[in-house]
Amino acid sequence: MRGSTTGAPGTPRRYLHSLWLLSARDLKVRYSTSMLGYLWSVLDPLVMSAIYWFVFTQVFHRDVGEEPYIVFLISALLPWVWFNAAVGDFTRAFKKDARLVRSTAIPRSIWVNRIVLSKGMEYLFSLPVLVLFIVVNLLIEKNPDQVVQVGWGVLWLPVAILLQTVLLVGLGLLIAPLCVMYVDLERTTALILRAMFYATPIIYNVTDLPGIAQTLGAFNPLAGIFMLYRMPFFPEQWNPFALMISVLMSLFILVLGAWVFRRLERPVLKEL
Repeated sequence: MRGSTTGAPGTPRRYLHSLWLLSARDLKVRYSTSMLGYLWSVLDPLVMSAIYWFVFTQVFHRDVGEEPYIVFLISALLPWVWFNAAVGDFTRAFKKDARLVRSTAIPRSIWVNRIVLSKGMEYLFSLPVLVLFIVVNLLIEKNPDQVVQVGWGVLWLPVAILLQTVLLVGLGLLIAPLCVMYVDLERTTALILRAMFYATPIIYNVTDLPGIAQTLGAFNPLAGIFMLYRMPFFPEQWNPFALMISVLMSLFILVLGAWVFRRLERPVLKEL
């Protein structure tokens, strides 16, 4: 019975079962060892959103983004938290569980994919933050021009999630083995992520960039993905060029990551 449920060794069914168990373990460890548990998935993006909203609406004069700005901000900030947390964990994907990586017979790519899945589930757990601000906006906003409208663009959300998953899997397959072979890449990745936050259309939109910077900004693979996350509320943000670039770059990074992972798998096992 147990074998029929989990699948035979080496089968996709067994792989998916192991992936689910490892991802569930990550979530259990994260929430069971914390007093607030699940609330951190809500509080972290909530506090971040409040800070950025205050800075860019109350302290500085803002001429980028859309109204209501808090919805514009959170709709991209939440998937950024998923991206940032996953890429940060990729740098330690093999080192953290080195003994299991060496001793288990399951494909080593599972140590990358379980990060994508567990962090993706945390993203889904954080969506009540976005829902909360949408409801508050609908209840208290008197200006019809600043009332959030949820339209047909909500159908793009699964596409955005799928596309970000493809991008993250490719980056994970690329970053995880390289960080084992080259230790300094872990700190380098952290620095790149800090810079990438401001190079990614989170607090602004690609169309807010001047001149050639607008074209260059569209080549950020996250630009088209985050545009899709905003489509339910801001359909005028539609940018097919940015979306095409995101699709092509995500697929390219996935293929490149798979190739690098295959080439470095044996050297990584020797290095661990």
